[in-house]
Amino acid sequence: MTDTAPPIAAAYLAPEGLEHILAEELARRGATITAWHGRLALSPEPPVPSIWALDIWTAPREIQIASVKDAADALRALQRNWSAYPVLHHRRMALIGDRLPPVKARPLDFPEPAPSAHLGAWTLLAPDRLLASPTKSSPFVNGECLLLEDRFNPPSRAYLKLWEACIRFGAWPQPGETCIDLGASPGGWTWAIAQLGATVTAIDKAELDPRVMAMPGVTLRRESAFGLTPEELAPEKVDWLFSDIIAYPDRLLALVQSWIAAGRARRIVCTVKLQGATDHDATDAFAAIPGGRLMHLFHNKHELTFVWQEAVLF
Repeated sequence: MTDTAPPIAAAYLAPEGLEHILAEELARRGATITAWHGRLALSPEPPVPSIWALDIWTAPREIQIASVKDAADALRALQRNWSAYPVLHHRRMALIGDRLPPVKARPLDFPEPAPSAHLGAWTLLAPDRLLASPTKSSPFVNGECLLLEDRFNPPSRAYLKLWEACIRFGAWPQPGETCIDLGASPGGWTWAIAQLGATVTAIDKAELDPRVMAMPGVTLRRESAFGLTPEELAPEKVDWLFSDIIAYPDRLLALVQSWIAAGRARRIVCTVKLQGATDHDATDAFAAIPGGRLMHLFHNKHELTFVWQEAVLF
């Protein structure tokens, strides 16, 4: 950034290694990136919705500072709680942070809701220039939903995506609820669902991990997720439809649309896996589904997570 650069009106934090995809998305939305600060894309235009950003700084302001104390005083004058995004000047940032109320990225013990305390974000663009946003889109420090992991029982680490999706959705399966898990093998998501006390029908041509198959409430149908209609898989409406299946986005989109049209699931959580170049048209189609939300989770790679809930009429 230079003294003649336009003011920063929005900043978008890219997932690690996916900066180019975030840049593609922002260009499609008409947002200009004037500079990168680490993984933080700086824009002179008001914030726009972003699927790929882990966090969006929605009200950033540049503040000239003369000292560490000056920086901390400026932040405290705006609000109490701040999270730091360190890229440069690490020692100076640490000294500023020491003068602020401590904010730690504590791992959540699922099922535990997302933090509700107001949180801002800040960084140093230069030793004498602070960038601070009192508001941001994610309740997590730098968009990182850290979780207490179970390193012994699940057959894979895929369950972390389901946990984070449910936390960000604000809901998860309850004891006695009915669930379907499409493309379930080896059973990471099925394990996570059954752990909550829900009943789950796993759909996959391959076997589940024996430990998952032995869990109460788990049944397996050795069939293709795409080979049966929603009516055949769910003669009675289920509470949750889950899918971490590997499929092209347009094929998964058609599957999700068929389930919504059939009215056979109250909630849907699925992974939209991208293969090769990012299919922005398909992801925009997911994002446009009424009642749905598409997002990049901290535990996603080159993939997105779609969540949907049927409208409730009172």
